Amino acid sequence: MASASEQLAQNMNLGVFAKAKELQQRLLFTLFILIIYRIGTFVPVPGMDMAAFQQAFSSGGGGLLTRLNMFAGGAVERMAIFALNVMPYISASIIMTLMKGSIGSLKELDKDGEQGRKQINQYTRYLTVFLAAFQAYGIARALQSTPGAVINPGLFFEASTVITLVGGTMFLMWMGEQVTARGVGNGVSLIIFAGIVAELPKAIFQAFSLNQQGSVSELLLIFLIVLFVGLSMLIVYVERAQRRLLVQYPKRQMAGGKTFGGESSFMPLKLNTAGVIPPIFASSLLLLPATFGQLALNGEGAGASAMTTILAYIGYGSPIYLSLYGILIIFFCYFYVPYVFKPDDVADNLRKNGGFLPGIRPGERTAQYLSYVLSRLTFIGALYVAFVCVLPEYIIAQAGGAIPPSVAMLIGGMSLLIIVSVTLDTVAQIQSHLIAHQYEGLIKKSRMRRRKK
Repeated sequence: MASASEQLAQNMNLGVFAKAKELQQRLLFTLFILIIYRIGTFVPVPGMDMAAFQQAFSSGGGGLLTRLNMFAGGAVERMAIFALNVMPYISASIIMTLMKGSIGSLKELDKDGEQGRKQINQYTRYLTVFLAAFQAYGIARALQSTPGAVINPGLFFEASTVITLVGGTMFLMWMGEQVTARGVGNGVSLIIFAGIVAELPKAIFQAFSLNQQGSVSELLLIFLIVLFVGLSMLIVYVERAQRRLLVQYPKRQMAGGKTFGGESSFMPLKLNTAGVIPPIFASSLLLLPATFGQLALNGEGAGASAMTTILAYIGYGSPIYLSLYGILIIFFCYFYVPYVFKPDDVADNLRKNGGFLPGIRPGERTAQYLSYVLSRLTFIGALYVAFVCVLPEYIIAQAGGAIPPSVAMLIGGMSLLIIVSVTLDTVAQIQSHLIAHQYEGLIKKSRMRRRKK
């Protein structure tokens, strides 16, 4: 039998949504923030010759700036104030999450409740500023090395660019936190989602235009569409897949002979517990050598020549790059899952509440069993995420220049993974708000009936 929440979700209609005023306000607030974000992606960094920069960008054929542009909603292509997007904040958040498991002082802060989490969030912001400043400086140096892109190259341009890009990232981070608190969905994920989705119509239009011009054959276009649909279906299927563990609670007898308890429920374990974090972090790490390389290439001599050779081997689309990308995704899936789902804490909470897994002794044996199940799920989930992210990158690399960067974003594995995952999570949150609203309405009706009686 379906649960009460599932039955309510099935019976939802527009009438329920029309009465949910709080949900409407949350959706409008989220839309307002996303509109501000899209406007910011069209405001350029001061001191740029946009015509020269866009010409150099379109003829670049890839590289650091093109890679960042995929997740910035075209802001890098326009060298806007939001060109860095929220990627430094995501990297900082993941680094702090990993450090919480290895540094004792951060462990204690994490256990201190709300006050400790606020302090950790403050450290995350400091780290975000550092990472954003580092990447912004690399971009400023890259812009100055682009002929004609900067009107007045020099220290002032570098400083103003760093301040502008870091300020844009921090403003986006603040907007994401506001959406999480006062809107619907995870704010940071929605900002990345909005940037990718906003560029999809342009990519689709360009794909069909290139087909009419003869640059992209009908066979390649059909293949891209089939790959896009197939990967989307696979992601939806796997992201909704769960392993449900039966949890039982013993019956207890109260004074008077009445009994309570004896209930059972399910503990859902997602097949992809780590979500989109491993490919995002793997991509961020692979961008760091390109940033270092851009700084080194501004010099001359043997160092610059050696850096050119290294970047050629680990450049975007190379076999080494694809291999490292897949390995890092699998590694971070295994490394990040224990911080998302902690078997020891879950087993301890079950024991305190009187719950147990049938046939498994509560306590340490339950934690061991949960770790065993989670490791097997993580193995399948890690292979799935690596396959979804690496396969499109491999196809793009093999196609060479036949697939333009904007069209390649259509089948970009990480882009699809983010779009589908964020959509599913946001829809689930909207449904939970509607369910809560319906429950409140039923409670009010029952109270009114009691008063009339």
